[in-house]
Amino acid sequence: MLLAERKKRAARIIKKLKELFPRAGIVLRYGSNWELLVAVILSAQCTDKKVNEVTARLFKKYRTLGDYVKAAPREFEKDIHSCGFFRNKTRNILAIARILQQRFGGKVPRTMEELLTLPGVARKTANVVLGNAYGVVEGIAVDTHVRRISQKLGLTSHSDPVKIEQDLMKLIPKKDWFFFTYGMIEYGRTYCSARNHDCAKHPSLI
Repeated sequence: MLLAERKKRAARIIKKLKELFPRAGIVLRYGSNWELLVAVILSAQCTDKKVNEVTARLFKKYRTLGDYVKAAPREFEKDIHSCGFFRNKTRNILAIARILQQRFGGKVPRTMEELLTLPGVARKTANVVLGNAYGVVEGIAVDTHVRRISQKLGLTSHSDPVKIEQDLMKLIPKKDWFFFTYGMIEYGRTYCSARNHDCAKHPSLI
């Protein structure tokens, strides 16, 4: 498919997503930019619903960045255990808390370059944090829904999230980058799950 044809296809997809999910947006619950970063890290290979259940307790127990800096790793692992990959997530979250305190004045960085220096933070996480915390849109967050459906719709032939993001950024106007992620996530959740199903039975995006 030629680039021009793929751009037209992307435009139709965005138009349909806006009709289906005009208010699509992040569903993770958080009270600060730091809590947003924690929630996004916890959401890797975990449903947003489960993350919200865990953070409802976690954010009451650990109220400040300093609480995370002082947290006991073994105890923290138990606190987030049901999110999966709890050892890696604990190691990264607690390390980031120390880095933010020492190098960033206790604030979550507001540039892609700085966020990518944090342990366990790749472009997906950075895009979600920048867009929701600061209204900064530097790319498209490619989660499992975005990857799977973009491949299915012929917007990319890659499997690597960074290469998928590069493909999508060529096809989609920058003004729609932020919405596209959440529109695709809602479509995946609502209609086109990863489980085997008949795609002809849900609304077509093309």
